[in-house]
Amino acid sequence: MNVQKSANAPIKGAVNTDLRHDSAIKHVTGRAEYCDDIAEPIGTLHAYLGLSTKAHALLRDVDLSAVRAAPGVVGVLTADDIPGVNDVSPTGRNDEPIFATEKVEFWGQPMFAVVAETRDAARRAAKLAQVTYEDLPHALDPEAAQEAGMGYVTPPLTLKRGEAESAMSKAAHRIKGKLRVGGQDHMYLEGHIAFAIPGEDDDVIVHSSTQHPSEAQHMVAHVLGVPSNAVTINVRRMGGGFGGKETQMNLFCSVAAVAAKKWNRGVKIRPDRDDDMSATGKRHDFVIDYEVGFDDDGVIEAVTGDFAARCGFSSDLSGPVTDRALFHADNAYYYPNVLLNSHPMKTNTVSNTAFRGFGGPQGVIAAERIMEEIAYHRGLDSLEVRKRNFYGDNGRDVTPYHQTVEDNIAPRICQELEDSADYRARRQAILEWNAKGGTIRKGIALTPVKFGISFTATWYNQAGALLHIYSDGSVHLNHGGTEMGQGLNTKIAQIVADELQVDFDMIKITKTTTEKVPNTSATAASSGSDLNGMAARDAARQIKERLVAFAAEHWKTDADAVRFLPNAVQVGDEIMSSRDFIKQAYMARVHLSAAGFYKTPKIHWDRETGQGRPFYYYAYGAACSEVSVDTLTGEYRVERTDILHDVGKSLNPILDVGQVEGAFIQGMGWLTTEELWWDAQGQLRTHAPSTYKIPLASDRPRIFNTNLAAWSENKEHTIKRSKAVGEPPFMLGISVFEALSHAVASIADYRECPRLDAPATPERVLMAVERLKG
Repeated sequence: MNVQKSANAPIKGAVNTDLRHDSAIKHVTGRAEYCDDIAEPIGTLHAYLGLSTKAHALLRDVDLSAVRAAPGVVGVLTADDIPGVNDVSPTGRNDEPIFATEKVEFWGQPMFAVVAETRDAARRAAKLAQVTYEDLPHALDPEAAQEAGMGYVTPPLTLKRGEAESAMSKAAHRIKGKLRVGGQDHMYLEGHIAFAIPGEDDDVIVHSSTQHPSEAQHMVAHVLGVPSNAVTINVRRMGGGFGGKETQMNLFCSVAAVAAKKWNRGVKIRPDRDDDMSATGKRHDFVIDYEVGFDDDGVIEAVTGDFAARCGFSSDLSGPVTDRALFHADNAYYYPNVLLNSHPMKTNTVSNTAFRGFGGPQGVIAAERIMEEIAYHRGLDSLEVRKRNFYGDNGRDVTPYHQTVEDNIAPRICQELEDSADYRARRQAILEWNAKGGTIRKGIALTPVKFGISFTATWYNQAGALLHIYSDGSVHLNHGGTEMGQGLNTKIAQIVADELQVDFDMIKITKTTTEKVPNTSATAASSGSDLNGMAARDAARQIKERLVAFAAEHWKTDADAVRFLPNAVQVGDEIMSSRDFIKQAYMARVHLSAAGFYKTPKIHWDRETGQGRPFYYYAYGAACSEVSVDTLTGEYRVERTDILHDVGKSLNPILDVGQVEGAFIQGMGWLTTEELWWDAQGQLRTHAPSTYKIPLASDRPRIFNTNLAAWSENKEHTIKRSKAVGEPPFMLGISVFEALSHAVASIADYRECPRLDAPATPERVLMAVERLKG
């Protein structure tokens, strides 16, 4: 190899360049290995959960004799078989049993697990239990829970700034309203799965599809009654997660581990999609009561809001989710006087959990409804109302939680999108079209998003990485993040390649495992690249410092004379390949391994006072969507969507565009087609793809333009000045919801807000049309 020539050519796969996902070809050819693809040791058993068929009832008798006698059954696990604690509550509230004992609190709650020679045998046997219930009253939604006095699953939060009530009373105009926002199932392609292999002493290895290996480790240890060092959690990749595998996998990991240790055989558990959807949590649905006071120009003077959430039977992550809904209830707008309250209601449904956006979407949609209300009240374009209420300077820059918005680029993002999407001319054309009074009505909306980045639980804002350079120059990288299809591993490898100035192909990232990087945080809150990228860079820099010191000593020169070039190292006038240099360093006994670490600076949060800086920075974006609605049926289609999104200085633009587009479609699905429905007895009836409609390829906008704000660069010192991309663009789907509202509002000549509830299914759209006709 010509070292001089190589040193002049850029490395392959550097940051800030497009690079295909490292597993893309494996994904499309079916060669990507998931948890269910791991070769099973001889004697592997299979577990299956026995679920309740009542929403709230005392367990008078649970007869499992037929289950135990079924063909292929090895045994049954109940709460009595748990050696440690019968609880997998992620918050330590001891309110989420693995197996119900005296009563069940939602339809689909696990009561026992069957362990059999085959999965089919376990699945069939689980249906043979004879359970005698004594029914208790149940409440299934936030309003019913409030009426029944069910109480909270976790303490509520209040955010307050200014004097909202007095400012409201003095406002020239006031509007009160109620918005119902539905939940959402994660619908990951790969369902929940855990595969436990027992070891000697207390040891157990669990292969799992989880976003939070360290939490799964602690939960399994908690349930087994052993220290965490006896439990290893391995995650190679997930077939999607979206938050649904942050805490929900604790149940499956624990059941598999208990069974594996009890029978000293490998045990795998993988529920059917129907049971997966029934027994695991979803996005919280909310009922939001709001009031806004504003002046003649539509400028807000006061906002109050009460956010009641269906949390389910236990706390899970409902505390931080409902907190975050309040954090984002301002979206990109300044509220001079504001009072917001959360109401995390206990309900007799599965305990809801994390989902992409983590409460943020429910807060943002409330802010957008308020803008819409003001616009129709004042006869204004809703985009004009948004602009008048944007955060700004001169005191208009403090959030309801008292954080100053220091990098407000929402106005620029929206203005650039307004121009590039030709919003003004298209809106005028739509108004003229609707004025003709035909069956097909059109609507258009341009909505922004401002999304805070960081875990609001401050201690989660840390990450670790382990980096080895072998004597042949190849690099082994491990970090605490998990790969669920978002391209995290690709980005982290690019960061290390860039730092060491070697080709991307020289970096190998192995499975996430608690054996290598301890005490990791969940891959959630859009923090995967921010945290793990910094930790990996720290590890690389530690090794580089040792290499520079070695080179300076060995070649008798100054440290400044040592330069890392593309696939080469220059020491003074001498240039050698990276491999040759590493070989010499190894021979000189240079330590070529490092553990990196990072913690997010500047953030702090006092929940008691509702004040602090919970977010390190904000990511911004905007979407303009146009729809057509058939007013005879309520059916609609998205004609065009234009997106401009801020990811700072992108680590990998092509992956980021994919994340933006995917988030938009998922957000659109949440607000249009994805409807969760429980019957009066508390059974989830939308429990499979046959009854729960996620967006199809045919539902995408007919014209779909997505661009990144190429000029943006994070003002904070993030990894390569990038910004998070996982969650913020999810809220861009609200533009479709608002466009549907605009089309429906034309029925009454835009005189009133249609007040669509979400999801805006064709039925709801049609009912809104008929209501406005009346």
